Amino acid sequence: MTMTADAAPASARMPARESEYRPRHPVDIARAVLFQRRGRNDPTMVADGPVIWRASRTPEGIATLAMRPVGGGAVRAAAWGPGAEWALGQLPALCGADDRPERFDPGAHPLVAEAHRRNPALRLGRTGILFDSLVCAIIEQKVTGMQAFAAWRRLVTWFGERAPGPTPIPMFAPPPIEGWRGIPSWGFHRAGLEPPQARTIVEAARVGRSLVRAVGEGSDGEAVERVLTSVRGVGVWTAAETRIRALGDPDAVSVGDYHLAHEVGYALAGRRTDDAGMLELLSPWAGQRQRVIRLIGASGVREPRRGPRLHPEDHRSR
Repeated sequence: MTMTADAAPASARMPARESEYRPRHPVDIARAVLFQRRGRNDPTMVADGPVIWRASRTPEGIATLAMRPVGGGAVRAAAWGPGAEWALGQLPALCGADDRPERFDPGAHPLVAEAHRRNPALRLGRTGILFDSLVCAIIEQKVTGMQAFAAWRRLVTWFGERAPGPTPIPMFAPPPIEGWRGIPSWGFHRAGLEPPQARTIVEAARVGRSLVRAVGEGSDGEAVERVLTSVRGVGVWTAAETRIRALGDPDAVSVGDYHLAHEVGYALAGRRTDDAGMLELLSPWAGQRQRVIRLIGASGVREPRRGPRLHPEDHRSR
């Protein structure tokens, strides 16, 4: 179990390492980085005015990264903890430095073209931390965002590790892979997870290091999907959500999402559609379909809500 929220880690007194990232293109840092936040009370990410704080468990240990935009489009950052150097090195990718929007032709639909014109600083960032993104996606299977964000917050706070540095509020890094495997069944239950989700997290943690090794730099989306869906309980939706967050995959589409096909159908065709129809509508942008989905989100076009909402169910008293 992690230390209590008011117990500051010894590494909080470590000096910060600092760096500055000067992108070659305009970057909306808030949009690129805060996309990774899982709800407003995510213990791993805090927006404090212009400064974004992120706690993570890097391959070199936990780290806290604080970043803010400065003049000339640069991003100034400071990092604390054993993984500070890794976190600073990952900053450009987190802000979308590996994204290649110049390969994108938005002209197949006027809404997409206009959204692209209005959002020239949109970049798809990536964390480079596969397993945490996989756990997030598993937690979000078949539940409301409110339920998933609350479960993530509880699990990371209870079983993670206090983040180093002068964070504006107590922040926590997720458990290591072995730590996820060691969470007792009652811990998942108290956090609000259904047993199938808990079993999937434990099963993924059992082979977690092999998954991380198998998904190397430059792996294509289909290869990553095959690796991830080899875990029992991980389907194409979970694999796509993981690819989007951890790898910044510009083509990943979360097939099976409760709302996504309806939103894409409404934006591109003026009507609801199913997953097959969504994939057909997105086919002119093969290789860049996630970018189109993000541009649709940035456009502000939304299908009017008519049907019943998916209501959360709290099963913890069972």
